[in-house]
Amino acid sequence: MPIRIKLPRWAAKRRAGSAKAKFPIKYILLFSAAAAVLAAVIVVSVLYAKYARLTDEKLAEGPFPNTSLLYAAPEVVGIGDRGTPLQYASRLRESGYGEDVRTNPTGWYHLRPNAIEIFPGDQSSTDSEPGVLRFVDGKISSIIALSDNTARTEYTLEPQLLSSLYDKSREKRRLVKYDDIPPVLVHAVISIEDKRFFQHSGFDPIRIVKALWVDLKEHRKDQGASTLTQQLARNLWLTSRKTWTRKFNELLITIHLERKLTKQKIFEYYANQVDLGRRGSFAIRGFGEAAQAYFGKDIRSLTLPECATLAGLIQEPSRRNPVRWPERATARRNVVLQQMLDNRYITRSQYEAAVQTPLTIARQGIESADAPYFVDLVNDRLTDKFQDRDFADSGSKIYTTLDPDLQRDAAEAVADGIRGVDEILAKRHRKKGTPVEVPQVALICLDPHTGEIKALIGGRNYGMSQFDHVTAKRPSGSIFKPFVYAAALNSGMWNQPNPVTASTIIPDEPKTFLFAGKPYEPVDFHHGDWLGNITLRDAFAKSLNVPAVEVAEQAGYGAVADLAHKAGLADIRATPAEALGAYDVTPLDMAGAYTLFANNGVMVQPRMISHIVDQSGTELWASEPQTKSILDPRVNFLVVNLMEEVLRSGTGAGVRARGFTLPAAAKTGTSHDAWFAGFTSKLLCIVWVGLDDYQDIKMEGAKAALPIWTEFMKRAHKHRAYRDVTDFQVPDGVVSAQIDADTGQLATSACPRVVTDYYLLGTQPSQFCLMHQGGSTEIAGWESSQPVSVPASVPATLPTQAMSRTNPPQQPQVNNGNPSQEQPKKKKGFFDKLKSIFH
Repeated sequence: MPIRIKLPRWAAKRRAGSAKAKFPIKYILLFSAAAAVLAAVIVVSVLYAKYARLTDEKLAEGPFPNTSLLYAAPEVVGIGDRGTPLQYASRLRESGYGEDVRTNPTGWYHLRPNAIEIFPGDQSSTDSEPGVLRFVDGKISSIIALSDNTARTEYTLEPQLLSSLYDKSREKRRLVKYDDIPPVLVHAVISIEDKRFFQHSGFDPIRIVKALWVDLKEHRKDQGASTLTQQLARNLWLTSRKTWTRKFNELLITIHLERKLTKQKIFEYYANQVDLGRRGSFAIRGFGEAAQAYFGKDIRSLTLPECATLAGLIQEPSRRNPVRWPERATARRNVVLQQMLDNRYITRSQYEAAVQTPLTIARQGIESADAPYFVDLVNDRLTDKFQDRDFADSGSKIYTTLDPDLQRDAAEAVADGIRGVDEILAKRHRKKGTPVEVPQVALICLDPHTGEIKALIGGRNYGMSQFDHVTAKRPSGSIFKPFVYAAALNSGMWNQPNPVTASTIIPDEPKTFLFAGKPYEPVDFHHGDWLGNITLRDAFAKSLNVPAVEVAEQAGYGAVADLAHKAGLADIRATPAEALGAYDVTPLDMAGAYTLFANNGVMVQPRMISHIVDQSGTELWASEPQTKSILDPRVNFLVVNLMEEVLRSGTGAGVRARGFTLPAAAKTGTSHDAWFAGFTSKLLCIVWVGLDDYQDIKMEGAKAALPIWTEFMKRAHKHRAYRDVTDFQVPDGVVSAQIDADTGQLATSACPRVVTDYYLLGTQPSQFCLMHQGGSTEIAGWESSQPVSVPASVPATLPTQAMSRTNPPQQPQVNNGNPSQEQPKKKKGFFDKLKSIFH
């Protein structure tokens, strides 16, 4: 039978109490804490693994995101060009070369005391062989090819970087190595941003606690306690929002960075990544780009005050931008200098000298070298042509046609020229007491034989307006007249009974033209100072309107419009107004159309992208010149010769007065706006000046646009690639003759104004001047005191090259016996009539 044992009451209570005490509250709390710690460890481990992986991937890519790089055209240098080995080393670094880094796929270089050795890599965009540039007295003295140790006269350098990030933020970077960074810049940065950078393990607990306490106390998130490593982690991988989760993630990345990289490598990444404000249209990333943008220097050439200025920009780059806020930048610079003194990086004398140094910013703005309007236009072209490819995340290299030297020349010429326009407008409005307009400007320069755009200015200030005036439609004015005269001269190709030639007489007098049953009365710029009968050459040179409409009517309005359409000017309509440039064109389209005149009648489509390669160096796409034959070369030469006359005696004579003497052809234009278009055998340039509100600027092309064109062309043709300008060659089938400038007839020795005109063979004049009948005329080696009529079948002199008025060809000669001595019949009053016109 079971035995029951009755415990004492105290023992029963004790047993019950022990059961309850088996899991006291402290054990529950301990268990919960352990679980929380374990969960935290797991979460932290997972997050650390995540960010460690991302960090390793980012480090493998390098300091820049995987965006496409935009390059200018290659540069050819030669013996006698200015420079030093250090300058060329900086130039090569900009293009992606490394110093003594033989594994660099783009290329590497080696500096010697008075020379630099250049070794293009597998992914170089040039076909250059390894070579040595030697220098004496600041110039290239010799070029040696290392492959066979032979001398060369020229060497092609890797293209310069235009924009190292191809995205909407328009950031610019210039990669530097830690060894490139001067110690004084390192000391400036750590003095103001992270004094213990080279001692701590990535973060400063004391600074963090202090910042957290201030934020909690003042209910804000403004205190900064980040080390350089933390700033790098935030800049590369995280957003700028100040949240607890971001701070935690930043800490994890910081720990991993400190484990993976040396302090020098961390600082190198930081130096290439830090935001240092903007200049012009570009955001400045990194000290390498900032040194060039603000001071026009290589980073290794920075002075103590300049290094302190850059270090002072880190905290608030926009608010202390040295271009816009020089006083703020100077004040912050001096704070940095004080910190450097306190940290014993500089002496008291160095500090005092530095704070007394005025802040000097490089005059050359970044816009001039980096062509912001051009970059935008390239972006548009890529978006249109490669709609299925994201160039913001492809790592491609996009090589353009831009010539950085010409781009700088264009920016400087525009800056000088637009100041002159501003002054004229200011004087005009001071007299009237009205507000002064702000004129805009556009310039485009291209190689007329390849269509490559070499320089492009889309406006006077990209920072103020990103509207690209190169692609804006405006009435062309008289720069369209070459197409009118080309259509008329082309009629001589089809055996017309009275073909239009350069010596055709055209009346400059009031006239009403009927078109579609309606009257059209052109008004000339001379406002009633009519010149009477005038040769086509002089009418073109003086840009007369009534003769231009007369010529268009003779050629056929439809023929003029058809020629314009073939040249890419789609908006031209077949009306009398077309002769005066009443219809809209863009400077870009007009530049393309003008290539036909500069290229023997063959139009070349403008292009701005040369080729594109992917990350591995494989070519993805390459452009080729797109050409279209439009004008017979003989007719084209006649038009070009008329355009040369514009510079000799016409509305463009100011070009010569301003010192540009190379062989060139051009045309002025005045509508609501001012235009100037012209070319040499090397370059074609068009300049537009006008007002954004479409009002009449009331300035002639010869006064507003011509000075800019002239200054640019003078600068441009000093560069090696564009020096050897040649005359425009006379094609077979074109003959020349000396003509009386007033009558358009063959000149006699009595003619006071004799010009050399050119004609399609068979269209040259056959009648000697009837106005100036005095004197003798030498023909075929004998003299006659009588005016002579030359048979139309007898050709004039066939020159081998174009001749100017100062060196005219000999009188037309007859090769088949004596000329006819038939006395031309006179009609009573005829000479008097001519005399009244010209005298």
